[in-house]
Amino acid sequence: MARLALVPKPEPVEARPGEPGWLTSLRVGEAELWARVRAHGDHRREHLSERATYILAETVNWLSDLPPHSIHAIVTDPPYGLIEYDDKNHKKLRAGRGGVWRIPPSFDGAKRQPLPRFTVLSSEEIRALHGFFSAVAFGMLRALVPGGHVFIASNPLLSSMTFHALQGAGFEKRGEIIRLVQTLRGGDKPKGAEEEFADVSVMPRSCWEPWGIFRKPFAGTIAENLRTWGTGGLRRTSTEEPLKDVIHCSPTRGAEKKIAPHPSLKPQRFLRQIVRAALPLGIGIIYDPFAGSGSTLAAAEAVGCCSVGTDRDPQYFGMARSAFPQLAVFPVRERDER
Repeated sequence: MARLALVPKPEPVEARPGEPGWLTSLRVGEAELWARVRAHGDHRREHLSERATYILAETVNWLSDLPPHSIHAIVTDPPYGLIEYDDKNHKKLRAGRGGVWRIPPSFDGAKRQPLPRFTVLSSEEIRALHGFFSAVAFGMLRALVPGGHVFIASNPLLSSMTFHALQGAGFEKRGEIIRLVQTLRGGDKPKGAEEEFADVSVMPRSCWEPWGIFRKPFAGTIAENLRTWGTGGLRRTSTEEPLKDVIHCSPTRGAEKKIAPHPSLKPQRFLRQIVRAALPLGIGIIYDPFAGSGSTLAAAEAVGCCSVGTDRDPQYFGMARSAFPQLAVFPVRERDER
């Protein structure tokens, strides 16, 4: 039987001195909508805080039943190739051997994280991947308010296919955030003939990670949409500095991975910047369709936003319950270590 926790009614929202009426209305609407969204569906859920809820559910199913115009922004790091998180390959990952996951050896005494091999995807698997992201994209488009943005992670091998699926569903592409990140992982030389072909690379060593930015279309001007829905633009880094599309961010470090040992954990230093940018007025609900360890929800908590996440994996659901409070207060450096 699904375990449903009681959700308190939202606290009354009062106008602040000098605040325009439309801004008060947005904050009232956010509180009312949040009470409904976090209780939506007959699924097992964990209210991680007053502003964060994790729901154990299939993404497409949960989205299909969610009323339209329920979410203000989406920030997610999905399974890039899909097959790496199917039951067969996921069991092999957790067993530490076999399947699509490459388990790299230790390097200078450091144990490195598993890395899925996306070059092994067949044409049939690529078509299935496009179909999956198309289904998710249609659900996201319906759930978002007009002008709501999607920030979705990918990798250089599969990003064009993933991003095309969102555009095909009706989203406007608004650019990409390029996360400059370099790891020590190998695999760029001919396997089994590294010394024989010492000057040959099989492919370029990836030093960046693309995050596609998409927006749900809306009528009228951005200013009108901001007053009506609180969306349509992106939050600037500061009044003087715009949001930029290149962010230097080192790999997730050991202390953070110890809190949440998820195979594709993104660092709080990066996620908090993305989550903050996704809500231009700091008002609204962030949704992560592939919540994993709850790191996006923790980032939203750290910047003071409401967030809801879904995932189908009970083990990650349990991981998020313990990791969320620690990730939400995890200290980050103002400048990245490169």
